[in-house]
Amino acid sequence: MNLTKAVAQRVRQRRESLRMTQAHVAHAAGISRGYLIRLEAARQDPTLTVLANLAKALKVPLVELVK
Repeated sequence: MNLTKAVAQRVRQRRESLRMTQAHVAHAAGISRGYLIRLEAARQDPTLTVLANLAKALKVPLVELVK
């Protein structure tokens, strides 16, 4: 599995485990819902800043999203 797909899967799984909507996570991470949708579908490569913001919004260390 490539890194983009792995990150997409981890973001989606964590968001769902927290029972958070895409809109809520996107808002908390400072990105659009459309960007998050593309990211979770592995059609968008996130920047390091976006990953850091997502990790904070999802309450996990950044390394958990990219390992």
